[in-house]
Amino acid sequence: RIFGARLPEVAVSSTKPVHGHALGAAGALELVCTIMAMRENVAPPTINFLEADPKCPVDCVPNAARPMKIRTAMSNSFAFGGVNASLVVQAAD
Repeated sequence: RIFGARLPEVAVSSTKPVHGHALGAAGALELVCTIMAMRENVAPPTINFLEADPKCPVDCVPNAARPMKIRTAMSNSFAFGGVNASLVVQAAD
């Protein structure tokens, strides 16, 4: 509901298959990856991605990085024990 009709335009990727689970450092590491993706204008790939769920109409970034301008990004961290956080970052002009 948050993204509404623009959901199919939202690029989704995960860097965790690249660096593994860093436990207590995972959220910080994933935020750094998000900021680097914004700085380099590239959506990182989700490596070993096999198949998208046809019921979930997001723009998956499978197996290869994709050049794209990223002005705003969200980094989600879902931890053991139900400790969850989402950070939204936006490029400074």
